[in-house]
Amino acid sequence: MTVYTTIDSPLGELLLVGERSATAPGGTALASLSVPGQKGGVTVQDGWTEDTAAFTEIASQVTAYFEGTLSRFDIEYVTSGTPFQRQVWQALETIPYGKTCSYGEIATRIGASRTAVRAVGTAIGANPLLIVRPCHRVVGADGALTGYAGGLERKQQLLLLEGATRAA
Repeated sequence: MTVYTTIDSPLGELLLVGERSATAPGGTALASLSVPGQKGGVTVQDGWTEDTAAFTEIASQVTAYFEGTLSRFDIEYVTSGTPFQRQVWQALETIPYGKTCSYGEIATRIGASRTAVRAVGTAIGANPLLIVRPCHRVVGADGALTGYAGGLERKQQLLLLEGATRAA
């Protein structure tokens, strides 16, 4: 069963979408976390059930992240995406809080060629779990803020919140 709720954040109202899971903390595995106006963002669908209580643990962690008291999420995710996307997304999870790395460095981490940087960027752009799977920590080779489905202003907000520096 697909459930959803919204929570307020410094980035605007976040839409949390999940699936019931007997093994997940709070009984819900997170399938999507999106921000208003997100490129390719999820919208509530017919047949989904609004259930704020199903996201108590997830919402608590997201709130703690924005308060600066949580640097690593402990959330069960719904596995989706192609094998290549999942490989890229796993690499995102290795970027420490407060650090950044380049698209090329992600390509290297997964054993892809430097020519695969564009494909890596596309996979990062398809990340359904903004904030909790830290795609905002990936920057251009020169450190420039590039490509964020939630918008570059939000990417900058997240990096400032984390006090981000280079060299992950």
